[in-house]
Amino acid sequence: MAKRDTPLLEALARGGLVFDGAMGTALYERGLLYTTSLDQACLTRPDLVRQVHEAYLKAGADLLSTNSFGANRYRLAAHELQDQVAPINRAAVALAREVAGDDAYVGGSVGPTGRMWTTVGEAERPEVREAFAEQCRVLIEEGVDVLLLETFRHPEELALALDAAREAAAGVCPVVASVSFDPFGTMADGTGPADMAQRLVDQGADGVGVNCADGPAGVYEMCTRMLDAGLPVVAQPNAGLPQRVEGRFAYMATPEYFQLYARRLFKAGVHGVGGCCGTTAEHIRKIAAAARMVGAGPAPEAGGGMRDEEEASAGVAPGVVVTPLQDKGLIGARLGREFIVSVEVNPPPGLSLDRALAGAELLKRGGVDIINVADGPRASARMGNLALCVRVQQELEMPALMHVTTRDRNLLGLIAHLLAAHELDVHNLVVVTGDPPKMGDFPDATPVYDVDSIGLLRLIDGLNRGFDPGGKPLGEATGFLCATGAEPAAPDYGRELSRLGQKARAGADFVMTQPVYDVEVLERFLQDAEPLGLPVLVGLLPLASYRNAEFLHNEVPGMRVPEPIRERMRAAGGGPKGRAEGVAIAREMLERVKERVAGAYIMPPFGRHQLALDVIEGIVR
Repeated sequence: MAKRDTPLLEALARGGLVFDGAMGTALYERGLLYTTSLDQACLTRPDLVRQVHEAYLKAGADLLSTNSFGANRYRLAAHELQDQVAPINRAAVALAREVAGDDAYVGGSVGPTGRMWTTVGEAERPEVREAFAEQCRVLIEEGVDVLLLETFRHPEELALALDAAREAAAGVCPVVASVSFDPFGTMADGTGPADMAQRLVDQGADGVGVNCADGPAGVYEMCTRMLDAGLPVVAQPNAGLPQRVEGRFAYMATPEYFQLYARRLFKAGVHGVGGCCGTTAEHIRKIAAAARMVGAGPAPEAGGGMRDEEEASAGVAPGVVVTPLQDKGLIGARLGREFIVSVEVNPPPGLSLDRALAGAELLKRGGVDIINVADGPRASARMGNLALCVRVQQELEMPALMHVTTRDRNLLGLIAHLLAAHELDVHNLVVVTGDPPKMGDFPDATPVYDVDSIGLLRLIDGLNRGFDPGGKPLGEATGFLCATGAEPAAPDYGRELSRLGQKARAGADFVMTQPVYDVEVLERFLQDAEPLGLPVLVGLLPLASYRNAEFLHNEVPGMRVPEPIRERMRAAGGGPKGRAEGVAIAREMLERVKERVAGAYIMPPFGRHQLALDVIEGIVR
């Protein structure tokens, strides 16, 4: 069934609708100057306008906006084009419809007049209303599916535009009114998002939204406050605030960051998400992926939805040989063939690695295969884990498994960190998003999260096939082996499984679970994850005391310690007896599932490495 067979307002009410991105900045990037009328490009450079529409459709947009944002008589008069309102708007609809066909909706974009509203007297306001009506009538006559009133800052001007649009669209198509708030979350007259949404309801809008303004975080805050008004809500943030770089405007919010917030917006109940200034087809592709991630959009057809660079990078770079899994060191050779034991040893908060290395040496003598080194666990400030990984491999001659989080480094820093690790022969990675700084000792530290764990897995998979993150051949390839995390006891279990599937497709080689204390929970997870074909290392954290069990159960996300287990720890108390009971519980879990997993990932509490050896003694060693 063609997409347009469902009325636009009905599709929007269902949620998960993907709007397109910026038109003006896209044309600017294609060589048009801001000093010209970008709307006139519908007549003078239709090829460029068509290119922008095609890129957004290919990226997964469900709705294409006409290149008519400034095509009212007031804005066109600045270019002496006030008599071109009808031709420009007709051409704008024709171009969008030509590309959209029946595969996407077409929204008629209507922006403010550009007048300083405080200088517009009462006598002139009927003329302003007529200017909006003039534009809306042409857009309706040419067959748009919805009128999009966008980027309004003054409620009084928007009221005129909405009145004119409703009259023109009566019985033909809906009208969505989108506003732009200042950094304090208010309109030009001080109206906040909840009150503004209610005003628009009272004035007859069919949908409301927020566009432009700043980046996704601010738009998220505003949009979620408009949900109670009861109308469909649309979010179209800028790609951050523009910065001038080498004489050109640049927007810094990455597509991966947009994907993160698009997912949050859809989950919060926002019905449509797209982009405004600075966003590109890549931003829209990530938004479309987020819609599918939360079950709000269809999967793309085979061969569709990729940029040219991605189509190129879907294979292997010329002259590059990809390292097969079995040739990726001891872990790759043993995965799925022999039971693997990995134990976490973390770098210190101070300067000396002696204690950590002594613990690793103890574990090696006890038969542990791999030393696992976290990356600032619980957002703590401590020595970088690359140093410990290098010394473990060089001095103890055993493989290290280095955690890499996306919390602390931007995209450039992550690439630099990965390439440095590869040069130092640290090729085994655990790719995780990382605990937010608010969990740690420095809650005001800035989190980065340019990408999430799925995005980082894709980046590494590209490096392993000989491509840099931009899709350009490197001339050689990395040989990283990548583990990913999973939470068998996640509150939103369906979402956790969905993300695990995406991680598998993004290049994960095996799974390491969060600690599990409920056998039924773990067995359910193993059964559900089996179709992915990824080996699983079960996470075991021997409880140290009843207090430790209560803390993990109540304060650590993704951890669930069942009441019977906590009761056992309460009865055992603390000290040696409590630690012994914690080891016994971990051993029972390992005994139950050892035939169904590829190995164990043990996290001894408080650096008590001997507890890890106590867990495996007589069971796997």
